Amino acid sequence: MAPGRFITFEGGEAGGKSTQIQRLADQLRAHGHLVRVLREPGGTPLGEKIRHLLKHDPDGRGMAAETELLLMNASRAELVRQVIRPALAAGEFVLCDRFFDSTTAYQTFGRQLDAAAVRSVIEFAVGDTHPDLTLLLWLPRAEARRRLQQRNAETAPAEDRFELEQEAFFERVEAGYRALAAAEPQRVRLVDATPDVATVASQIWAEVSRLLA
Repeated sequence: MAPGRFITFEGGEAGGKSTQIQRLADQLRAHGHLVRVLREPGGTPLGEKIRHLLKHDPDGRGMAAETELLLMNASRAELVRQVIRPALAAGEFVLCDRFFDSTTAYQTFGRQLDAAAVRSVIEFAVGDTHPDLTLLLWLPRAEARRRLQQRNAETAPAEDRFELEQEAFFERVEAGYRALAAAEPQRVRLVDATPDVATVASQIWAEVSRLLA
């Protein structure tokens, strides 16, 4: 059996990752592929509890940046061993909403933690499990803010600790993603997330088609 493929989706808030992951999953299934859709933090029962603590639980407010880093990667270590590796070994396509690039962008650049320390924690959590392709959905901050305001007005979602950060934090995260794309252009592919959903999906399918080829 041929091994599966591991595709991750990255980017700031309101870039449409969840929508595009589902569209890609449907396309891949239509082409006869087995597909597993995951998210980070989360993806396992333990990981979902960590996700709630990191994003929504009032007890998580004000946690140290180092605590955040370790909790993120505790969830990740569980996901890699319990779900991602078995799925890839079974020949599935694994699509994950965020993976270790988010930690580089949010904890190294956003929280300004030591880059070498963050890399060490990530490497311990994931071992040799790395994405075959990372789709970085790129959305200017002004548009991201507009979309977040519209979404919050329409759905009143649960308070997200990360969305409450100051603008300077998100500017550092954006710089982190730019640095990642520049450092690994073969793996990290920029996708313009400003057009309509169908246009963005076409960009994504073009990148995935290259991987399939």
